[in-house]
Amino acid sequence: MTIYNGVSAAGVLCFLGFLWLLSRHRRRVSPRVVIWGLALQIVFALFVFLVPFGSRLFLILNDMTMAVIESAFEGIRFLFGPLALSPSKTGSPGFILAFQALPSIIFFAALMELLYYVGIMERLIGLFARIFVKVMGISGAESLCASAQIFLGIESNLTVRPYLKEMTSSELMVVLTTGMATIASSVLGFYVIILSGAFPKVAGHLISASILSAPAAILAAKVLFPETASPRTLGKVVAVEYKKAGNPIEAIINGAMTGVRMLVGIAALLIAFIGLVALFDNGLQYLGKVIGSAAGTTIDLSLNQLLAYIFYPFTVAMGVPLDDAPQIARIIGERIIMTEVKSYQDLSALVQAGKILHQRSVFIATYALCGFAHIPSLAIFVGGTSGLVPERTKDIAVLGLWALLAANVACFITGAVAGIFYTGTGGILFKQ
Repeated sequence: MTIYNGVSAAGVLCFLGFLWLLSRHRRRVSPRVVIWGLALQIVFALFVFLVPFGSRLFLILNDMTMAVIESAFEGIRFLFGPLALSPSKTGSPGFILAFQALPSIIFFAALMELLYYVGIMERLIGLFARIFVKVMGISGAESLCASAQIFLGIESNLTVRPYLKEMTSSELMVVLTTGMATIASSVLGFYVIILSGAFPKVAGHLISASILSAPAAILAAKVLFPETASPRTLGKVVAVEYKKAGNPIEAIINGAMTGVRMLVGIAALLIAFIGLVALFDNGLQYLGKVIGSAAGTTIDLSLNQLLAYIFYPFTVAMGVPLDDAPQIARIIGERIIMTEVKSYQDLSALVQAGKILHQRSVFIATYALCGFAHIPSLAIFVGGTSGLVPERTKDIAVLGLWALLAANVACFITGAVAGIFYTGTGGILFKQ
């Protein structure tokens, strides 16, 4: 244990205080939601990081995920040939995102749909939903959606479609926040491919991070927008309302087509936002030169620097060592505009270039970045949810930016909780 573990613990309290200061109804914040939201994270982290059985279980999940990814590459290599070979393989042209990582989304989307068809995903989602209802005392509808977000993406909202119309603002806040604070299983393999060279056993950690972020997201949403009404399904466990495919082949086809749409969407967002950010950066750099010339000095102005300054306090509060805090702050800051894909890519590049000095920094950043907490995702979740209940569009639009804030803070809480338990040597998930 080091002083940074204590900093991470203090950081959790700082993030809670930050949420409480911005709360819309401070007196209505439920102590039960706050206490159990943190307790679920702590208990799960203890199980994963310190309990030998828990560590072994997630190591098995890590190995299974890597085996599944290798299977996914069979189809990718068949289609793209040498372009799909990873940089470590002979004949590889180097890392190409479009051919070596993005196509894995199609495979994982098909696999998730198949697992849903056979009932595995439905049981897992139901298990987490019952836990959230029983211990946190929230409604069954928001619990079910939050649980589905751990494994699915925007399609999770379909599981509670019949309840969306009558949801309170606090419930809708949970729906949006949990969607942006977690990741879909369909992109898990994509992130593993990006990070595996820099962070061994990362698959197990990404699974752990998405589960940890669910109660953190509920907590963040409920502190910012406490429940002031009476939810229709308060304290009740509700059934999944997700339409299954008629047979396994249809499930695979539906999943693959969903994966294609997701792949195209991610690629389009990366092209658009990275290009626009570069354009904005050029403008800032020109402005810096003009101001510097007038002042007789040199001013290096860029969006990355501005974001690094804004997110530096949050990065330090999570327990990132000061040596690495500026670099990690920049990576976490750029996620809000250019998605976690670019941030994970930059994290991997920095690690492999030897520019990150502490493994602890990589560990915390991996957990803190594991969520769709960015502006492109805001458009997807607000637009997707509004499409299911057009009559609630105004409410959802107002809640969107608040949910983005809550999702980011939830990811920071997850990063801080991971930082509390990081020792660098304890637990088999930490071993290189």
